[in-house]
Parts: sequence; C-alpha cells; structure tokens
Amino acid sequence: MRRLSVLALPLLAAALVACTSGATPGWTYAPAPSVTPIPSPAGSPAGSPAGSPAGSPAGSPAESPAGSPAGSPAGSPAESPAGSSAGSPGATTLTVTAPVGAATAGFDPKTLSAAANTAFTIHFNNEDNQAPHNVELKDSAGAAVTLGGDTQFFQGPGTRDYAVPALQAGTFTYFCVVHPTTMNGTLTVQ
Repeated sequence: MRRLSVLALPLLAAALVACTSGATPGWTYAPAPSVTPIPSPAGSPAGSPAGSPAGSPAGSPAESPAGSPAGSPAGSPAESPAGSSAGSPGATTLTVTAPVGAATAGFDPKTLSAAANTAFTIHFNNEDNQAPHNVELKDSAGAAVTLGGDTQFFQGPGTRDYAVPALQAGTFTYFCVVHPTTMNGTLTVQ
C-alpha cells in the first residue's frame, strides 16, 4: 500500500502543476462557423436588392414578380433559384421537394403555379432516404398527364427532372404514386 502511494505522488504533483500553471491548454473548443451568410449591400451588383443572388439578371424570378410564372410570388419555393432549366433558356422550372419523413409530412411546397399553354419542368428533389417517392400529375378529372423523364419512384437523396407539356388553364394535382394520400399538392395553371 505504501508503494502505491509513493507512485501516485508524482502523478498527483504533475496534475496539480498542470492545473495551476498559467499556461494555456494544448487544445481549445471553437464552435462551428455560422452557415447564415452576412448580407453585404455594398457587394451587391447595381440594381439588385441586398441579399439577392449575385449575378441574377434584372427581372429574374429570384428578384422580381415580372419574371415569375403567373400567380407565383417572386422567389417562392416553387421556383428554382435560376428560374429556368439548363436545356432551354427562359423555360420555367418548378421545384418540388420530398423532405426526410415526406411519407407522413408530404411535399414541400404543397401549391405551385404555372403559365397556361407553356411547357415547363418539374425538378423533383427527393431528400428522403427512408422511403421511395416520385412525382406524377393528373388533371381535375383524374386523367394522368404524361410527363417526360424517368417517373419511376426512387429512394433519396437524388433528383429527377420531369418535362411537363403545355397545359390548358385549370387545376391539377401532383402526387407521389407510393404515398398519394399524404404526398400531394395543387398545381394551378393560369
């Protein structure tokens, strides 16, 4: 027993010296940097409001209702940030997201709007890694609207683009074939 205390004495002395010395510890904790960007009005391009994406052309959907699809507020989640698909300049792209847990929570957003007699793209962002999903479209009578692209359901994360033909004015339903009662929304075409 005496031998144990003799061995423990140098360890205790070293710990005491380390705790009472004025030296800074060999490690520190720093919180993660903020993911919220700091607005910079001085760095914004001329004619764009502070906080708008740099490089957004004047009148783009990210900035102004003039570039938005009919009835859709500017910058609404129904639009992609660029407001157009890569394949055809000026074409409208509406974004529908299936967040994690979408089988019970549904799509985000639950309402979209588009211009009548104009083809557009639905960009489906499936973030849900818990269940497979897709997006299909039907008119007010329940008839399916044929979409271009791979409409098979898939488990996320992943994206699909669906080409939507020009539609007549009216109300349409977009839905997930796997979860049609919880994952649905209304597309207003005007």
